[in-house]
Amino acid sequence: MSEPIGRRLPLSLARRFICDLVQLARRVPTVPVQRRMNVAAVADARRLLVPKPSWCAIFTKAYGFIAADRPEFRRAYVPFPRPHLYDHPNHIASIAIERRLGKADPVFFAHLRNPEKQSLPQIDSFLQYCKDEPLKTIALFRWTLGISRLPRPLRRLAWWYAHDTSGYRRARWMGTFGVSVYSALGAESLHPLSPLTTALNYGVIRPDGEVDVRIIYDHRVIDGATVARALLDLERVLNQEIVAELQQARETVDTRELN
Repeated sequence: MSEPIGRRLPLSLARRFICDLVQLARRVPTVPVQRRMNVAAVADARRLLVPKPSWCAIFTKAYGFIAADRPEFRRAYVPFPRPHLYDHPNHIASIAIERRLGKADPVFFAHLRNPEKQSLPQIDSFLQYCKDEPLKTIALFRWTLGISRLPRPLRRLAWWYAHDTSGYRRARWMGTFGVSVYSALGAESLHPLSPLTTALNYGVIRPDGEVDVRIIYDHRVIDGATVARALLDLERVLNQEIVAELQQARETVDTRELN
């Protein structure tokens, strides 16, 4: 009796995109730095709100404060035509979004400018829009699929052009920092690959409020001590600015209910 033979499957457009992204990320010498934080105060304030802001919105906004205060987190290493650093005037979060496409759930990346200047409900509304709207109505998703339709040599050339030839172009097309998490599913990534200068990642939030938070950074642009201090500042922002916003939101709800 002969063994069954598997079948050969072509790469989908979304899978081509991930393959191209990983190819870019392989050339970036990234290093993860982790800090165990306590966000019990954030969890307590969040619990009182309906609907509750997502943890992704909370961490993205908090990291926006860090990127705004530290120019190194808006910089990029650009190798062409000769190696140099590029300093972008603002920061753009590139947030991993899982979408339904056919029978699969591929990942796309949504761009959010200066998240620290937006409210948590605004960030959540934007993320929900990117999850629910038809792919063809979101320009960045449409552009990603368009690039993925090209033959591999042209795709790789397009991504090289976007990533390696201009810091300004990279920031506009790819963002300045990444956010990629799936801790809501009870799992976490220890060293996610990213072609950007920094990427934020956090694990499962424990009942006591402790959580492991990581910044994966390009060592050509930033040093580890700078990232370690940024993680310390991130914990402070979460427990001060973010808690204050959540408490203010609750007070606003209470006032409306009394009126």
